[in-house]
Amino acid sequence: MDWHAVVADGVREHGLSEAQRRELLALGGVGVEPPVLLAQLPLMLIGLAALLAGLGLVFAVAANWDELSRVAQFGLLQAAVALGALGVIARPGLRMPLGLWCLLAMGGLLAFFGQTYQTGADAWQLFALWAALGLPLALGVRADTVWSAWALVAMTAISLWMTAHTRHAWRAEPDGLAVHLIGWVVALLLVLALGSRPGHRAGAGLWARRTAACLAVLLVTASAVAALFGGSPTTYVPLALLTLGAAAWVASRPAAFELFTLSAAALGLNAVLVGGLGRWLFDGHGRGDGTGQWLLIGLVAAALLSGTVSAVLRLARAAERQGVDA
Repeated sequence: MDWHAVVADGVREHGLSEAQRRELLALGGVGVEPPVLLAQLPLMLIGLAALLAGLGLVFAVAANWDELSRVAQFGLLQAAVALGALGVIARPGLRMPLGLWCLLAMGGLLAFFGQTYQTGADAWQLFALWAALGLPLALGVRADTVWSAWALVAMTAISLWMTAHTRHAWRAEPDGLAVHLIGWVVALLLVLALGSRPGHRAGAGLWARRTAACLAVLLVTASAVAALFGGSPTTYVPLALLTLGAAAWVASRPAAFELFTLSAAALGLNAVLVGGLGRWLFDGHGRGDGTGQWLLIGLVAAALLSGTVSAVLRLARAAERQGVDA
């Protein structure tokens, strides 16, 4: 319903004044900022400021790599981590931005140490150490923003570990199936941990769970799509479809409906199905010229997307009628 049109009709029919028109618009929430957004906006801006400050510190050290001495670089990054940690303790009201600042500075410090002393460690080991050292910080800060950043670091470690154990190639061959399955399982366990009751008590909120879930869906989908471009996708694709289907089913349950995760899982299913159709058509099973095959892929993709959107919207409306917050 267009509240502007309703108010305009009322003004014409009843000859309402301008003040009465504005009052009616305000009753419908037109031009009024949502109270929830107004309450969260300062915290969001502080978190954004901490993110930009942390990234700015890392970029500043990288840009002045030759001008600063090794001791100065190391001391600057150490001081950033220490100041962030001390600020979390001394200023509880600023735990979220200072915790995010500390987590980013910690990553910069680890990257600097690895680049300076050439430890020989793989990139996944750096991110795994970053996630391990940042876990006590996230547990202490108990902020959804910090947990979201930590989930990004942990998921990056998982994906880099998979790459390192498949001969440093972004591919999915039959001999690397066990590695990909281990990565999927660890990623899904991380999502479940952040969405569990202990995770909620530790401060992990909605966006931490959404971040981890979307990255896990991306990990599974990327493995399946990479397998479609490889030699034998017959094992990866059914397992990926099963995993994504299970994720979509869990996110669509009325008791724990989650629109964000459901949409991500549904999009992953579409990508794998359309990719599988393309592999099947161009692998000698399709008939006709390439133009017709591409047209068929486009039509199937559009139909799948349309059906998926309709199904997701129907589930969202059903959850809204039951009073479930998506």
